[in-house]
Amino acid sequence: MPEFPDPTLYAIPFFVLTVAIEFFASRYRDHIKYDVKDMATSLTLGTGSVFAGALTGGIAVAAGFWVYQYRIFEVPLTAWWAWVLVFFVDDFFYYIFHRGAHRIRWVWAAHVNHHSSQYYNLGTALRQPWTSTFALTWIFGLPMFWLGFHPAMVAFAGGVNLLYQYWIHTEAIDKMPRWFEAVMNTPSHHRVHHATNPRYLDKNYAGIFIIWDRMFGTFERETDEEQIQYGIIKNLKGYNIFWAVFHEWVGMAKDLWSAPWRYKLNYLIKPPGWSHDGSRESSETIRARWQNSLKK
Repeated sequence: MPEFPDPTLYAIPFFVLTVAIEFFASRYRDHIKYDVKDMATSLTLGTGSVFAGALTGGIAVAAGFWVYQYRIFEVPLTAWWAWVLVFFVDDFFYYIFHRGAHRIRWVWAAHVNHHSSQYYNLGTALRQPWTSTFALTWIFGLPMFWLGFHPAMVAFAGGVNLLYQYWIHTEAIDKMPRWFEAVMNTPSHHRVHHATNPRYLDKNYAGIFIIWDRMFGTFERETDEEQIQYGIIKNLKGYNIFWAVFHEWVGMAKDLWSAPWRYKLNYLIKPPGWSHDGSRESSETIRARWQNSLKK
């Protein structure tokens, strides 16, 4: 069993230092916004996710090794091209997972706490899920093991992917050079992803490479026409950590209890906001209403 370092664990001192720097910079720069209680919530959610991963991550690892037994190719651990390939392939499957996390309510229930802050800063990047294993998010990566990528290799690539995404959670950086914006995920692109403005809903799912969004029609460019609003459609009130983690699971359980039998499964697999009687708003209905308003 090869062992590779966990990039995110080694980067923790860097996270703490850069969040502190940006926090103090916000006192002198109006475009950088922090709230002390919000930042404390982000740090607590990030710390909790580390412990949650340590407690439940073994399930995903076991599943990965089980699938790896039936691999159809043998991707060598020592070949340079294999490491280039794994980062591209891992990022492609991250795009699939991330898109699914916004389109499948069961997966969204774990992912939503990452979007729960109404601020966008480096602290927000630390709002990581506690219930990912329970939400079965690891299923999205299983095809990589079947293709022949060793689980340790995939874990390292995933850690680098997560580490890359840290720096794009900021309003301190406006736009990168055009060539970089064309290929890579950037703060500008990811601000769109965290926005609740109708034009931006369910856009820019990229991890490292924005090319996947451009290829599959989910790309949206940041515009200066309107100020970005961050958070979720129904923002949380207060800073209760456990409510931030479990509120969507609670809401889903209530829907399962009260919904007619023929609709129960849909409340798990349909997009957030879906309802059998059309009484709620989803990203599609919000966007459609906004587009209709432009035509008037």
